Amino acid sequence: MGTLGTYETVRLDHEDGITFVVMNRPEKRNAMSPQLHFDMHDALDDCIMDDATKVVVLTGAGNAFCAGQDIKEFFRASDKDPKARLRNRRASHAWRWEKLSKFPKPTIAMINGYCFGGAFTQVSACDLAIAADEAVFGLSEVNWGIIPGGIVSWNVANVLGFRDAMWFALTGETFTGKEAAAIKFVNRSVPLAELRDTTVKLAHSLQQKNPIAYRYTRDAIRSVRGMSVEQAADYLNAKSDALKTGDPEQGREKAMRQFLDEKSFKPGFGNFKR
Repeated sequence: MGTLGTYETVRLDHEDGITFVVMNRPEKRNAMSPQLHFDMHDALDDCIMDDATKVVVLTGAGNAFCAGQDIKEFFRASDKDPKARLRNRRASHAWRWEKLSKFPKPTIAMINGYCFGGAFTQVSACDLAIAADEAVFGLSEVNWGIIPGGIVSWNVANVLGFRDAMWFALTGETFTGKEAAAIKFVNRSVPLAELRDTTVKLAHSLQQKNPIAYRYTRDAIRSVRGMSVEQAADYLNAKSDALKTGDPEQGREKAMRQFLDEKSFKPGFGNFKR
């Protein structure tokens, strides 16, 4: 079994198969400093290696999820140091997209408060997202005379409808967790008092899924969005064959046996018995 480490700007809280990965700079509304990026990279590796971690929930300490990049520490401090700037950008992209979007275990963004700018990337990278009704979202870059950089604009264009993406990026207006759910930036919104319990309930349900089937399904949905129908058919057939031969639990065979022979599994009314 792996072990969960301790970090300067990230806190790992473990509870019944769930590891809460907490961006922990509450005095800065969890704005992302270079140190936070380095810590998050290592913390997520901890979660991959930790056998007790079945689901990762990404959230923020205090009354914020994440206020985006730390303007002083991420941008200004490296203005005259190209090497540091490159290192910081690579670390930022590595955990927020490359690692999270391909994470081998289920991931949920639990958005408890302010979520601005660069934070949209890690929300989009997580498999699922639940926000507090009271959370406040915003793409404020245009008000700073800059664009939603990194891959924020790409994520916004992919996750939101075109008109919503244009509206919030061009006006810089904020929106609530309820509005985030309505425009489908997040899956659900609930009152803040219910956010943790709702997220935990979802995380427990994901633990019951066949792990490799879950991961392959997630990868399939992400991958086919940019494909033609012919490309998607080839990819999904290959992915299905790989799942059938590579699943150590042999979930397909178990499910068919429980449905056809034992009559103990009814699709749509829960999982087959693993």
